[in-house]
Amino acid sequence: MATRTSPARKGASTSRGKNSTSSAQSSGSSRSTSSRRPSSAGRGSSAPAESSPRVLHGLGAALAWCARVVGGVWTAIAHVVGGAVRRMGTLRTDVPAESLRDGGALFLLLLGLLAAAVEWWNLPGASAPWLAVPAVAVHEVLAGTFGWTALVLPLPLVGFALRRFRHPEDTSANNRIAIGLGAAVVAGSGLAHVLLGLPSPSQGQEALRSAGGYVGFLAADPLSALITPVGAAAIFVAALFLSVLVVTATPVNLILPRLKQGYWRLMGQDGPVSATDVSAARHDRSYLEEHHARAEAAKTRREKRRERKEAEAERRALDGYRGDEAFERAVVDEEAADGQAPTRVFDVDSARAARQRAAAAKTAAGTAAGTAAPSAAPSAAPAAAEEDGNDAPRPGQKRLTQEQLAARRLRREQGLEPAADTAAGSGSPALEDVAAEPTGSTSVTARTHTPDSPIPARAEQLKLEGDIAYSLPAPGALVQGPPAKERSEANDAVVAALTSVLEQFNVDAVVTGFSRGPTVTRYEIELGSGTKVERVTALSKNIAYAVASADVRILSPIPGRSAIGIEIPNTDRETVSLGDVLRSHNARKTEHPMVMGVGKDVEGGYVVANLAKMPHLLVAGAGKSSFVNSMIVSLLMRATPDEVRMVMVDPKRVELTAYEGVPHLITPIITNPKKAAEALQWVVREMDARYDDLSHYGYKHVDDFNKAVRNGKVQPEPGSKRVIRPYPYLLVIVDELADLMMVAPRDVEDAIVRITQLARAAGIHLVLATQRPSVDVVTGLIKANVPSRMAFATSSVTDSRVVLDQPGAEKLIGQGDALFLPMGASKPMRVQGAWVTESEIHEVVDHVKGQMKAHYRQDVVQEAPKKTIDEDIGDDLDVLLQATELVVTTQFGSTSMLQRKLRVGFAKAGRLMDLLESRGVVGPSEGSKARDVLVKPDDLAATLAVLRGEEPPAPQGGSVDYGEDPVEASLARTATDHGDGAEDPEGSEDAWQLTGR
Repeated sequence: MATRTSPARKGASTSRGKNSTSSAQSSGSSRSTSSRRPSSAGRGSSAPAESSPRVLHGLGAALAWCARVVGGVWTAIAHVVGGAVRRMGTLRTDVPAESLRDGGALFLLLLGLLAAAVEWWNLPGASAPWLAVPAVAVHEVLAGTFGWTALVLPLPLVGFALRRFRHPEDTSANNRIAIGLGAAVVAGSGLAHVLLGLPSPSQGQEALRSAGGYVGFLAADPLSALITPVGAAAIFVAALFLSVLVVTATPVNLILPRLKQGYWRLMGQDGPVSATDVSAARHDRSYLEEHHARAEAAKTRREKRRERKEAEAERRALDGYRGDEAFERAVVDEEAADGQAPTRVFDVDSARAARQRAAAAKTAAGTAAGTAAPSAAPSAAPAAAEEDGNDAPRPGQKRLTQEQLAARRLRREQGLEPAADTAAGSGSPALEDVAAEPTGSTSVTARTHTPDSPIPARAEQLKLEGDIAYSLPAPGALVQGPPAKERSEANDAVVAALTSVLEQFNVDAVVTGFSRGPTVTRYEIELGSGTKVERVTALSKNIAYAVASADVRILSPIPGRSAIGIEIPNTDRETVSLGDVLRSHNARKTEHPMVMGVGKDVEGGYVVANLAKMPHLLVAGAGKSSFVNSMIVSLLMRATPDEVRMVMVDPKRVELTAYEGVPHLITPIITNPKKAAEALQWVVREMDARYDDLSHYGYKHVDDFNKAVRNGKVQPEPGSKRVIRPYPYLLVIVDELADLMMVAPRDVEDAIVRITQLARAAGIHLVLATQRPSVDVVTGLIKANVPSRMAFATSSVTDSRVVLDQPGAEKLIGQGDALFLPMGASKPMRVQGAWVTESEIHEVVDHVKGQMKAHYRQDVVQEAPKKTIDEDIGDDLDVLLQATELVVTTQFGSTSMLQRKLRVGFAKAGRLMDLLESRGVVGPSEGSKARDVLVKPDDLAATLAVLRGEEPPAPQGGSVDYGEDPVEASLARTATDHGDGAEDPEGSEDAWQLTGR
């Protein structure tokens, strides 16, 4: 600065002007300099102000990082503790990671443990100051807030923490429990405040801590001032009771059932569970799922009202009984599934229209061709209108839309008539080309079936006893069959042949349509007014000659229709796949485990039957093994082992071996006919045991009993350790009845008759299959008690009468062609049995075996003890036992008697007598005299047991003391010698001594 001001000072001494000017300049410069100094000072002071936000930001980032680290460590510790809690008791591994709330649960757990340590373990009185001072602070907070209730506060805190650890996803239930526990704590504090004298804050903090704390004071003091303290105490007691109901989710009407259930659980037994108890372990809680809750919230009031009505109807059905159904049908059809009448193949109006068109064709036969050609086009519209009028739906039936009618007209013009459920009314050229012949044949309409969209299978995962997950085989395990043919040229040729036969014999009848099945086609003929049915049935041989087929079957009339049916085999047969039958609507619309796929009828419809409604079935003829395979595979595809158990008898040893080891079997496949008779006797005992339970608990059918067991209405007697479970259906399958009837006819027939007479209500059903339906195999008693019949091709009309009680099976063409007569049907229906390949059987069986292992019962077929039979007896054991019984009972050992009684030759009778002699039954031969019998009748049982190689039976009741034997006593006494005392010098013996006594 001195160097800058010194020149100015020098210039000031030279002149005044300059001096003044310089002074002004210097003053100006000084002002400017002074004005610039504050700005520089300001810049120097703003530097720390700009650096302070950076420091705060860094400090915040460090704190956030520390918070994240602490939060991560806390979450990790919480997950470890939560995992340990979830492993206690029942293992919970199904909780998704996004639903875990372990951090808050750990905080509640530590808070509960801290409260327990302070209030229970007297930490405020600890000698260590570092432990006593914080404990005193915690005690002041807890006791000052809740008062005496602080002593029980650790229990709800720890309990709710464990609940949050184990069930974090159940948010609604956790909120309910939290509200109930909070209400209980407030009610407890208020009750303690009332009972301990209603202290006020003016009396000091210690008085409040010893009563209900500030929470109790705030809850009870206004209420006590409003009403009496007694009324306030009653309100708090009621609040405590209601909080317990809220925590346990117990409605008021279920208080007593819950108390009974708790008592039974304390006793270690499964007590009764109410049907309306939504907290029961066996109750369906699928409505608590999250997606279902969202769907419920989006429903309208009308939908909810409809669902309530459906739930009420389901509840009424659940409370119903097995006998509520007035008419039972074994065949599951559209009527049984939907409650609607099945669609008829032929309509009366269409038949009349066909007759009218045939008469018009005859009348117009003499018309000139030139006149008919111009009139063809104008008549097209009236014909279509007439056809539409004939096919007009009746009142109440669904009408087609304009778009559907336009599409139908377009297909008719192109000759692509869609499949219809009614045989008449289509009027398409493809189905009426036969009418163009000059012979006057009428229009023919065939019933066809459009491929329906498959109904999805059951999607839920089935649970068996013991929490075993069981999944049914996938529908793809059974392959899809070829598409069914709607019509072929062979059908047109047959229609022309039938029409020609009727015209040749001047029969006033017309072919109104046909129904093509996989094996045969049924052509319908409707008679004119005043025409007898016998005029058509008498032409059976002429019809067979015209169609070049000997297997023609005439139905007069068709059941349920005013028409005559003529069944003629197809030259191009089709195979019916079991997979198509089980994927049909009739099979999918019922969830009954005993539903099986039968095949297709002559109308092309799928036939599905319920074995539980048959209730027993007799299968006979060529093809019965294929039917048995399709029946078993149907049950394996639809039923779990808890629903259906089976007993299989296969005397041929090769028919049912593919099913060995499936979990549905209750015993290994029985191949020994003698063991099969024992198994049937076990079935009889099982039936009696089930009827004992039904009679004891007051139910008429096993379905009602099972329903009551699942609803908790059936409980064992007090003191009994028995666990009552639902009875599964028991299906007994005998693949060849003839072998059983040859080995043990009396035992087998008695068991079958007993089962078929009584076992229906017990859930036991019998399927008898035989290749030879003769009267000695299918006896009258068996036929009288087996109401459902399935007859395949038989060799004679006699065999057909044995199975069906009527002819018809002898005209079947074989390869699955059968007549099915279910219970209650007046006439049998003709069906083509479903076919299942060996590869499909093995795939289904492998899947079932992979789901569960078979658990067999040991009491079905008991292993007989091994018998040790001497080698010299060989195969003559049975006849030797008969000879022994005959000789011992008659006490006469004669070879000629054995010849006469046993009807054996002399050599065989002599060998039997030698065997009896070697066993000590008879003595040695004495020439022509009869042998002495050495065995008394009382020892016959022991002798027979020894011959069989068994242990002789023990004597029953021991020996009996009849007192002193007088004869033995008299012989024991010494005779008195009345002689002269002289000894016999020769030592001769008297007569008594000669007797050897």
